[in-house]
Amino acid sequence: MPLRLGCTADDFTGGTDVAAALRRAGLRTALVFGVPDADTELPADCDAAVVALKCRSTPADEAVSESLATQKWLWSKGAAQFHFTYCSTFASTAQGNIGTVTDALLDAAGARVTVLCPASPPNGRTVYQGHLFVHDQLLSDSPLRHHPLNPMTDASLRHLLTAQTPHRVGLVNHATISRGADAVRDALLAHERDGVRHVVADALTDDDLAVLGAACLELPVVTGAAGLAEGLGRAYPTGSGATDVPMPHTGRAAVLAGNCSATRQRRS
Repeated sequence: MPLRLGCTADDFTGGTDVAAALRRAGLRTALVFGVPDADTELPADCDAAVVALKCRSTPADEAVSESLATQKWLWSKGAAQFHFTYCSTFASTAQGNIGTVTDALLDAAGARVTVLCPASPPNGRTVYQGHLFVHDQLLSDSPLRHHPLNPMTDASLRHLLTAQTPHRVGLVNHATISRGADAVRDALLAHERDGVRHVVADALTDDDLAVLGAACLELPVVTGAAGLAEGLGRAYPTGSGATDVPMPHTGRAAVLAGNCSATRQRRS
């Protein structure tokens, strides 16, 4: 089977998160840390490949350079679609790097429109009317407003993106999502005709992310947290055989925490 999906993640935690999400979706997934060398090889039978970078808070030009190099490498391995993975809290600086990297990836792919959705409902991250919620709080009212590197003081994803890109930002709201993948595709086409490049998408449940994944199958570049990547993975035609691979259920396990967030500390 050819490589279906290539992903880059803006930090190592996100890389492992999206790799696990794609595996849950039934895709055989390889994970690489850091920008791969030209001679880095992938397993012959993998459906998806994830490259975990450390570019969330680096200068924008460095983040763009590393992301483009990763995109080029994944294309060289045959990736048919590209997913840019960032945190479900949309963690970024006022100038980027989500908008700046997304623009560079779209330019390289010759793509005119993309979807942005950081929702992760099992972790309490949802998007409604373009606003990001952490459980029952707006992002700007949550503990993330005190983040030492990326304080998130605005819950409007459209506001945050507008500060990071010169291009227009639109919205596919939950009413449209609830009408199914065809309605979402129609909305994306309408945005594209109107010159909108970045389309924020609402999502309250995993079912919403599955609808988005099905609607985005033809987009060269899609962006979001691991939830949207899993929706994409579940929308791909079946037949990879990945679900036949047994998952381990016994034995010892080691857990490495990639951050010190309030949620992470409670679960530790």
